[in-house]
Parts: sequence; C-alpha cells; structure tokens
Amino acid sequence: MAFTLEQLRGFVAVADELHFGRAAARLQMTQPPLSRQIQKLERVVGAQLLERDNRRVTLTAAGAAFLVEARRLLILADSAPELARRVSSGASGVVRIGFTAASAYGVLGELLNGLSRELPDVAVDLTEMVTREQVTGLLKEEVDLGLARPPFDEEAFGSRLLHREALLVAAPAGHRLLELGRPAVAADLAGEPVVMHSPTKAKYFYDLVAGVVPIAAENTVHTVSQVLTMLWLVAAGRGVAFVPASAARLPIEGVGFVRLETPTPEPVELHLLWARSSKNPALWRALAALEPRTAS
Repeated sequence: MAFTLEQLRGFVAVADELHFGRAAARLQMTQPPLSRQIQKLERVVGAQLLERDNRRVTLTAAGAAFLVEARRLLILADSAPELARRVSSGASGVVRIGFTAASAYGVLGELLNGLSRELPDVAVDLTEMVTREQVTGLLKEEVDLGLARPPFDEEAFGSRLLHREALLVAAPAGHRLLELGRPAVAADLAGEPVVMHSPTKAKYFYDLVAGVVPIAAENTVHTVSQVLTMLWLVAAGRGVAFVPASAARLPIEGVGFVRLETPTPEPVELHLLWARSSKNPALWRALAALEPRTAS
C-alpha cells in the first residue's frame, strides 16, 4: 500500500503547526480524520513520524527526515500539471537539432541565441550530422530539426530556407587567383590542383561545384567531406578548394579567398528541415520563433 498526497499534506501541516487542531483548521477539516491520516501514513512508512501527548506534538528523527522528502514530493506534484501544460503547448520541452559542420561557421550560433530569447524554457540538444544522417535521424525520431542541404522529400519533410551564401575559392596565400581583382571564373581554374568535396559524403557541395566548374579527375588531389579539412589542406599548399562564404570566418593562416562567379549569386543554401509527422510540440514553437530568420 502506498501513501497518498492527502496524507503527505496532512503530515506537513501537522509538522508545521506542531498542533493537530491548528493543522486541521488550516486544512479545513476536523481533527479526527487528520489523526487517522497520520496513523495510516506511519503504517505505510513503517516508522513513527510524530511524538504526541496531551500537551505537545514533536517530530521524531524519522519524521524530520521524512518531512524534507514530503515537501519535495508535494512541490513536484503541485508543479507537474503546469509542466505538462507547458510541454503540451511547446513552451517547455526539448528540441534536438542536427546540423552540418559548415552551418556552425555562421548561422548556428545566431539561431541558438534566438531560440534562447524566444523560448527560454525549451532545452536544445545538438548533434553534428551530414544531411543524409539528419534525414535518417528525423525519420527515426532521433532529432526534431535539421540544418541541412537540399533536395528533400517534400511529402515526408517540411523545409524552410534559412540562409544562402556565395561560393568562394580558397587558395594558398600568394596564389595568383587571390590577385585577380574580380570573381574567379571556370577558365581561371583550368589545370589547378583541387581539394574536392567527396561525391558521397558531401554530395550537395560536390554537385554544386561540378555544375559550375568542370574538374578533371587528374586535377583532383584529395576528396574530403569537411570544409575545415579542406582549408587545412589548402594552407599546406595541396591545392585550391571551393567553400561556402561563411568558411572565410575561420582564421586559418596561409589561406585566402576569392569569390567564384556562379549563375546564381548566392547558390549555397541551408534549410531548416523537419518531419511533417513530428509530435513534439516544442518543435512547432521553435519553428514559429525562427520564422523571422527565414531567408526571402
């Protein structure tokens, strides 16, 4: 048999007042049923909680220890309905965000600051994931929101353009491309050794670059999946690389940048991505809070 919240409230009232009559009045009940509540509670607990005689009521050592936990349990019980309402409305809860490494160079910090301001009681869990991992995680309900690269399955996912930026050529310091005084074009890159995006692990950037600059296989010296790795290889003089404009924020010595001429001035896109079937109320509140950040 378990004790009840009414028994706990009765015990706390008696412990506060150290008088059954005053405790009963505080609880708007008569003294006999209060005494029976305390007796039942002591039987359930298996210890005497109060010493009482005709003159006074005092807490036993067991009663003093139990009082601390009784107060804690009552606070939890009283706050649980409000917490449930807040979680149901999305005002509290957790939003698990998957993000590409490159998104951390620019928009991720600003996005998190915005969520903290608008939804201070919603916790955010972060996981670095490439887009295909985010898609899998969303379908498996392992993450709630992605910062991912298109394209997406429009039936399964909702998406919103969050950010777009230019494509840059990263080159070793002193390289002739950095002295052009204008955006680089495909002809400027003919014969250059290239540190290229992986066609499997960084397919979005691979397809984007390949659509603008024809890269001969013999000119590809390395294929990697992370922009930061590319920049370190460029700094080592291994070749040039194609990176989003936000990568220029990374202070890597020995690397310079020149804009790449592209049919679309800012071809690199980053989208908010979520499963249309998500049942997390905090996700929908987060999307509403982030709506002003949506790119036009």
